[in-house]
Amino acid sequence: MMKLPTFLIVGVQKAGTTSIYNYLQEHPQVFMSRIKETNFLEQDWSSFPPEKQNKNGIVTIEDYAALFTDVRDEIAIGEASPNYLFHYESSAARIKKYVPDAKLIVVLRNPVERAYSDYLMHIRDAIGTQIISLSEQVEKRAHKSFMIRKGFYATPLKYYLDQFGTEQIKVCLYDDLCRNSEQFMKGIYTYIGVDTEFKPDVSKKVQQAKVPKNQAINNLLQRKNPLRTFAANTLKTVMPLEARQKFRDRLININSQSKKEMPLTTEDSQKLINLYQEDILKLQDLINRDLSGWLQQ
Repeated sequence: MMKLPTFLIVGVQKAGTTSIYNYLQEHPQVFMSRIKETNFLEQDWSSFPPEKQNKNGIVTIEDYAALFTDVRDEIAIGEASPNYLFHYESSAARIKKYVPDAKLIVVLRNPVERAYSDYLMHIRDAIGTQIISLSEQVEKRAHKSFMIRKGFYATPLKYYLDQFGTEQIKVCLYDDLCRNSEQFMKGIYTYIGVDTEFKPDVSKKVQQAKVPKNQAINNLLQRKNPLRTFAANTLKTVMPLEARQKFRDRLININSQSKKEMPLTTEDSQKLINLYQEDILKLQDLINRDLSGWLQQ
């Protein structure tokens, strides 16, 4: 019999989902998919041309089920794909089709902070051919920019609530994860039905936000380019793949600095607050939590 998830973390990106995934992996009664962001339930990948299909190669239900073949006697089986909330209509339909009884977990973060964190990630990983300033994305591209659009939570969450009901969805706040990680995880453990006395190692921090000291050097190290290809081919003769990757990581780290060196400006912060204000107020009523702090600088 095919084993599939009993719970899903459906959102959102840049809200601690990697840490939560790791903490869940530590729990002896929980089995997490070996790939964190499977994205299988995001949309019908088989309808896309090969070059646009799921980058993880998880296209069919058989591909998806293969991620859980090692399940033994674990009580809860899960996966975490934060884009399920963003692609809410197609994801909800596929969840209903393949895992209709799965418990759904939504982790939400102040959308201003989320957008800023996403922006720093794009800079750090040199995503895209051109880094567009946060100001410009807010002022001119808000309707096109994924990093901006992913901060509007009210409509996607209401859709999920309408489709699955309040009993099947647990809404959490990233603020609570930061405030008391152990207590936060205890709430998750209670919801998915595993031993709540287990304490994960919350001292482990992942994806510490850093930004490059020199963006031109960062582009050379992160993006495919003739110089990087030449260096890789040269080093192949004297250094194995793992050593080459570690060497590149060290170079990236040398060229990195704390995100404090690239703070969110007061002006950009206010622009984002203005942009998200209406949605935050709708969300506040939807989840019955005071989100007034999200509307302050």
